[in-house]
Amino acid sequence: MILAVTAGKGGVGKSTVAYNLGAELDAVVIDADLGMADLPATRGPDLHDVLAGRAATLEAVREEGPVDLLPCGRSLAGARAAEPAALAETVDAVAAAYDRVVIDSPAGLRSDAGLPLYAADACLLVTQPTRPALADALRARELARVIDTPLARIALNRVHPDRFDAGDQRVDRIASTLDGPVTRIPDSAAVARAQRSGQPVRRIAPDSRPAEQFAELASLARRAVEA
Repeated sequence: MILAVTAGKGGVGKSTVAYNLGAELDAVVIDADLGMADLPATRGPDLHDVLAGRAATLEAVREEGPVDLLPCGRSLAGARAAEPAALAETVDAVAAAYDRVVIDSPAGLRSDAGLPLYAADACLLVTQPTRPALADALRARELARVIDTPLARIALNRVHPDRFDAGDQRVDRIASTLDGPVTRIPDSAAVARAQRSGQPVRRIAPDSRPAEQFAELASLARRAVEA
């Protein structure tokens, strides 16, 4: 199973969602944002090295952290040396060895944004309940359609806790506009603590509402991909 996590713009929590999905699905998370990597970095070969032919794919996978991770470098020189077209082959190699892969895709409509969608079985779209974020999400949804990547789920992230249990009318409109089922993830101090510590939410606050929602999101996305 290969699931690409995408978003129409940065700052909506895409990488946080991808990292927590990796934890819930027992998957390898590939940080495929070649120019603006955001997941935890470690020493050793990374995705830049793999795509430049300097390291073998599985050599770059890190298993020592709370989530198995293929990190991406943060240097401009590394990004320039990487060959983006080799990403699909890299993803396939990780999937063959580990079975489940979550790709943290570049945000927006940059030239490399479509590559993870091309490599994936399905995608998960992350957005926030604001007009600018939803407008950008719609463009990302159209890109997935053009590439013919099925939409497994929409993660409506950072929903205000006071609005989380409110009526579903707005959620229904978002689902209709983006043409996909929606799972809400509440804004929470637990998520912020988990981010600061480099941990998935379920390790920091296993009984919290965000942990429950990430587990639900992972289960529903997996069913959609495997259906």
